[in-house]
Amino acid sequence: MPTILPIFFILAIVAGLMTCAALFTPKGPNQVVIRTAVMLTLAACYLLWMVTYLAQLHPLIVPTRSVNKVE
Repeated sequence: MPTILPIFFILAIVAGLMTCAALFTPKGPNQVVIRTAVMLTLAACYLLWMVTYLAQLHPLIVPTRSVNKVE
């Protein structure tokens, strides 16, 4: 049975990557822009993955089996 544990596991990984992006962005005039772009990209990718995973985990429309009649 599928669980929501991968959501929290991947969230921890993304939070760690965001922390690394905040701490290890090279110094320079565009440091804030680079840091913001990397963190925003990670957040958007995580949200897209999470919504897709949850949509497959709990679909709004239940799949139905079509019955083919052989005559």
